[in-house]
Amino acid sequence: MKDIQSQEDHRRINIKKVGVKTISYPITVLDKAHSQQNTIASFNMYVNLPHHFKGTHMSRFVEILNRYHGAIDIGNFHNILQEMKDKLEAEAAHIEMSFVYFLSDADNADNLKSRRYECIMHGSLEKENDLEFILNVPVSIPLAKQMATGLPQSLGQWGRVVSAVKFRNFIWIEDLITLIEKAVDIAHEKASAPGENSMSVESLSHQIAQSLEEEKAIKSFSLKVENLAEGYSTFAAIESLA
Repeated sequence: MKDIQSQEDHRRINIKKVGVKTISYPITVLDKAHSQQNTIASFNMYVNLPHHFKGTHMSRFVEILNRYHGAIDIGNFHNILQEMKDKLEAEAAHIEMSFVYFLSDADNADNLKSRRYECIMHGSLEKENDLEFILNVPVSIPLAKQMATGLPQSLGQWGRVVSAVKFRNFIWIEDLITLIEKAVDIAHEKASAPGENSMSVESLSHQIAQSLEEEKAIKSFSLKVENLAEGYSTFAAIESLA
């Protein structure tokens, strides 16, 4: 059978993106306390095709993913991207891998034994490999403290911090979570001091940005801090200079 999708296209118009979305697949992520953590990821896989290709067989994306069955982790991202680029003869390859990461919280009897964090790993390969890790950290403040400081009443859920980080060196997911949560604690303590106003999205974003800038393993970052109130939300966004 003739491969219509790979025939030359004489219109010389590049296809910007073509691929597959929301593929559920088991993956392994590194866990500082337990070496590894098994979870389920949702994959978006797509490529930029040169003008001489009319298209590509979508099954090829799944075939590549299946070849890494049981061995999909952050360390294999570059290999998968390279194979996508080579096998599909693409100008660039991209993967978005969304997954939930769990962190043990056995010391806090008031919460579940594990805390849940939404993560996205975005990798691209054109001439060079580009990897970005996106972490969603919920910001919760005890209701009694909210009442004392005049913060919006939201049953302990103040808001969230979404950070997008590019790394210079390896860093554990747990350490990045801890870094952000410690910055939240510092910002809250400053806001609770006599004569100070309640914690704002601006003050919290500056505190987290300072902590991220001091971490040598982080090459660059952008972050958004969002405060959830009744009927609306406020936010502040900030990026590193690098």
